Amino acid sequence: MKILSWNLNGIRAVHKRGQLLPIYAPDMDILCFQETKAEAVQVPAEAREIAGYTAYFSHSRMKKGYSGVAIYTKHEPISVHEGMGVHEFDQEGRLLHLTFPEFELINIYFPNGGGGPVRLAYKLGFYDAFLSYINTLTKKGKKVLFCGDVNTAHEAIDLARPKENEENTGFLPEERAWIDEVVAHGYTDVFRHFNPTKEKVYTYWDQKTGARERNVGWRIDYFFVHTALLPQVKSFETLTNVYGSDHCPIVINIKDISYPQ
Repeated sequence: MKILSWNLNGIRAVHKRGQLLPIYAPDMDILCFQETKAEAVQVPAEAREIAGYTAYFSHSRMKKGYSGVAIYTKHEPISVHEGMGVHEFDQEGRLLHLTFPEFELINIYFPNGGGGPVRLAYKLGFYDAFLSYINTLTKKGKKVLFCGDVNTAHEAIDLARPKENEENTGFLPEERAWIDEVVAHGYTDVFRHFNPTKEKVYTYWDQKTGARERNVGWRIDYFFVHTALLPQVKSFETLTNVYGSDHCPIVINIKDISYPQ
């Protein structure tokens, strides 16, 4: 089973440029999109109703054209949930949770943390609430996989200019410490599992400065899997050749999970 994750920075904009539909490959089972910036009814039908897929959306209730996530899946989930059940953190349309027979899939777009101390505190609170949410699932024996834009580079190897960004959100010690905590609770960064020391592989580049052409980027998009699911992870890809957003897609392949087509 192949699952793709991609921060689109606006699903309608990517579709309008003709850069959304080409990623619907026959072997891609599930597509997880972040920062869709749209309600389902605002997405053109040809981008929302793709043959073979069922689409689920969550949008911001606070501000139009902001945040939002979507999951397109070839396989019918047992259940679909929006949010974590925490009102403070569920109003921006940042989380979709689909339960499948073999695992729990969570597509999430974490807050950025920029704009001052209030928003940083919101991000850190969101982080803590999310970790509690997934830990509740694993304590029940569930196999958890979560993907999306975490909006933090974990280690110095995960961004092109770590020294220059030590005091910037996205690489602050308290943000990075949360990822340490995630790992300590039994979740594995799949990219690093397969590439422990690989450098200069990024998933986000600032568009205003032409950073992608120079590969001055950040690796802030992740797949994390819990220990119980890790043995079934077959491979990981970073699709740096796919354009359309300031992020590129990432793909995980899970073996021993198959559904009728």
